[in-house]
Amino acid sequence: MKRSKKHSRYETARRILLFWTLFVGIGAVAGATGMLVDTTGSSMGMDAMLPYFQVLPFASVLYQDFLFPGIALLIVNGITNLTAAALLIKKKKAGIVCGGIFGITLMLWICIQFYIFPFNFMSTSFFIFGLAQALTGYAAWVFYTQEHFHFDESEYPNVGRNTKKLVVYFSRMGYVRKIAYEEANRTGSAIYEIKSTELTAGTLGFWWCGRFGMHRWDMPIESLECLDLASYDHVTICTPIWVFALCAPVRAFCRKASGLIRQADYIVVHHTRCFSYFNAAEEMDSLLGISSTGARSICCKFGSYDKVKNRV
Repeated sequence: MKRSKKHSRYETARRILLFWTLFVGIGAVAGATGMLVDTTGSSMGMDAMLPYFQVLPFASVLYQDFLFPGIALLIVNGITNLTAAALLIKKKKAGIVCGGIFGITLMLWICIQFYIFPFNFMSTSFFIFGLAQALTGYAAWVFYTQEHFHFDESEYPNVGRNTKKLVVYFSRMGYVRKIAYEEANRTGSAIYEIKSTELTAGTLGFWWCGRFGMHRWDMPIESLECLDLASYDHVTICTPIWVFALCAPVRAFCRKASGLIRQADYIVVHHTRCFSYFNAAEEMDSLLGISSTGARSICCKFGSYDKVKNRV
């Protein structure tokens, strides 16, 4: 029986971004061609628009016909977007970056139109298109980074050598898991992954986890019957931050582990460098009924780690 192929959010975002780059690029080339073929704009019914261009700098030189606007449109929104489309077809990372940037470029282009033209449906529509393109480009970049995150358990040979130490972690995207394995490899600790029985993977999982995080609820987790917590002298708990607080599965773990863990320290993983989130460490102390030996705050942005602060 063949295993079903894992859904790729990056591929979905890449295809949507490809649509936007082709849509904007082909439209810009077509419009620029019309301007360059007939620089007066009369054949396209645009000749009445020339007076509006006179508020722009160097209007007496550049905006007496549609030659310069046509060239500018071709370069700024036409060739650029078609180049991004070609890179996206070849599945190059540069296509994601360019596609998102050229969405912003389109919005800036339309802002000039907002300045010189009266309010109109066409300009407003293309501003929205540019915004959609920019947001899709950002989403594609995020999904690409997440799906290409590297982790290999074989790179941590010391894990499990010390039977008196344990590293416990929950990880939705794999970032906390890597930190947990690095810590276990450093100390030789055994390792245990907290697994939730709720949906946590993918886009729907993100929003579902956010619901639990917002309400500070416990999230149901798999049974701990196979884990003898009392047999370990020290436990390190690695947790992500959900909505500025302790993540729901780790909250549920700490509640179940109350009275079983003698000594612990914590590693708190989050996305912002300006906060340490030691409130999560304080909550784990309260739930476990202990006073931890310390806590470390680590900022992680798509696999790039930066220690923020230690709490002793």
